Amino acid sequence: MLVPKNRRSTWLQENRYLKKKNQPEKNRLGKKKRNPKTKLPEKKEKKEHKRMKFDEKTGSFPEEPDCTDMCNTHNYANETGLRIYGQGKPVRLFVAGLHGDEWKDTTEILLKIKPPENGILAVIPLVSKGEYISTLDPAYYPVMGTDILKAVEALNPEVYIELHSYSGENLEKLAGRDRLERIGVPAYSVLKAGVLLGSVSPWIRREYFPKEALCLSFEIQKGNPLSREFVADMLEVLKETGSRDEFIEYLRNKFPEQAKKAIEDYRRFYGEI
Repeated sequence: MLVPKNRRSTWLQENRYLKKKNQPEKNRLGKKKRNPKTKLPEKKEKKEHKRMKFDEKTGSFPEEPDCTDMCNTHNYANETGLRIYGQGKPVRLFVAGLHGDEWKDTTEILLKIKPPENGILAVIPLVSKGEYISTLDPAYYPVMGTDILKAVEALNPEVYIELHSYSGENLEKLAGRDRLERIGVPAYSVLKAGVLLGSVSPWIRREYFPKEALCLSFEIQKGNPLSREFVADMLEVLKETGSRDEFIEYLRNKFPEQAKKAIEDYRRFYGEI
């Protein structure tokens, strides 16, 4: 179409306006129209770091029996810090860190112990960091040792072990021959590497356990790694022990003199075995 020369400028402006008006919105904004067949680039997902459970941090592995496997079946488990390994009979209960700073030499031993091959092993690695009150004091268990009493009542263990620690200067007080006359309980027997073996407090022994139960107290020499190592080895034996008589037989073979004294003290204090 011929446009008069005098109207050519006006016609060009109108034609440009019409083209611009009819142009799609996206094209007018300078953006290319996406081909629907073209795949959008995948968005990179933010990496999530898996938060390790406490048991994974401390070296437990899923294939190993863990304390949480059975603790959830007991209402008292979370309250007492009780850890339970295995199932069935017999039942053993080991406790440590009963008062004062004794946990420094005893708690780690129970944290490292492995599950038993049969039956149940229940442990309370740390009972109390509170002030030192002797377990011979009748007020100890109802006040500071309530976690122990709850576990004993719920589990009815055949084997009950307490781990304590002592300073070298107190050896005579614990193992001296006059302890029965002086304090009213039999003296500890000296085993090996500064480890002492005796019975638990008469209060809990008589109130919570039948006569045929095995109730022992180990005293570990403070700051002595050999003492801790020896007790750990003894606990490996005890965690597989099924009865009092079974452990007495073991003691007679390994430590005949100490076994004889322990039996005599028991008979003198509690009566016939």
